[in-house]
Amino acid sequence: MTKSTHSAIVDPRNENVKIYINGNFHSRENAQISVFDSGFLVGDGIWEGLRLHNGKIAFLDRHLDRLFAGASAVHLDIGLNREELIDALLETVEINEMTDDVHIRVMITRGNKKTPSQHPSNVIGGPNIVIIAEHKVADPSVSQEGITLFTVTVRRPPPDTLDQRLNCHSKLHEVIALIQAIEAGADEALMLDPTGAVATCNATNFFIIRNKEVWTSTGEYCLNGITRELVIEIARNNGMKAFEKPFSLTDVYSADEAFVTGTFGGLTPVTQVDGRKIADGRIGNTTMLLQDLYKEAVNAEVSK
Repeated sequence: MTKSTHSAIVDPRNENVKIYINGNFHSRENAQISVFDSGFLVGDGIWEGLRLHNGKIAFLDRHLDRLFAGASAVHLDIGLNREELIDALLETVEINEMTDDVHIRVMITRGNKKTPSQHPSNVIGGPNIVIIAEHKVADPSVSQEGITLFTVTVRRPPPDTLDQRLNCHSKLHEVIALIQAIEAGADEALMLDPTGAVATCNATNFFIIRNKEVWTSTGEYCLNGITRELVIEIARNNGMKAFEKPFSLTDVYSADEAFVTGTFGGLTPVTQVDGRKIADGRIGNTTMLLQDLYKEAVNAEVSK
């Protein structure tokens, strides 16, 4: 069975979580959105994933900056200001009596349509806001043993097609990429950009280590990941050379180490790409160091 950077330890408490929908809370089985919702009809919406540690949402300002920037870019009025959205997030974890090891997903769509269509003039009322908080601890075996990747034929589109920096509901190309990778026997997908350079993975950002240098893509064809951003900062602050630059699969196959980043899994080592081991096929020393430094950064953030 394939692993995933989103593999979590099963927690029975999640069966009883209360889900926020437009200011009200519902049991899991009764949490529903209309079939006329813009997100369901045409993928018209944005979302954000956050982590709760020690009673505090880590890097909340960075996540909200990205969320509100995305909403502005697609001309979507969230209907709540920043403080009101923070209140809704905190109310969700409080009503569920959550304090630690919690993953929060906030999803905002343009709202319900009076008829199935793309046109925003058909929206009735305001946006739909859903917040799902779950008890989620990442499977430790994944961060220790790593994952395998397969380079798929699905390319990341350019910004003038669908800007990949938007954390939007339109993820079908990523789903197709993931399915292709799984059917090829890998855990997740590695995706190229229109030029043939390495862009990102289907749900995480991709890094390699070469000659003690940290490389990741230019950022033009991938989500501007919060963890990605932090890892670049952490590496530079600790005397490492870290670059956002174009590089090819040739560079990947001959890399000393590789890993992916994401809000849920943090840093996850990559042991194999396209059936080829990365170095000796085990987690590398620089990756382990960056894992530790990232954990320290999270702890420092939630201890403020």
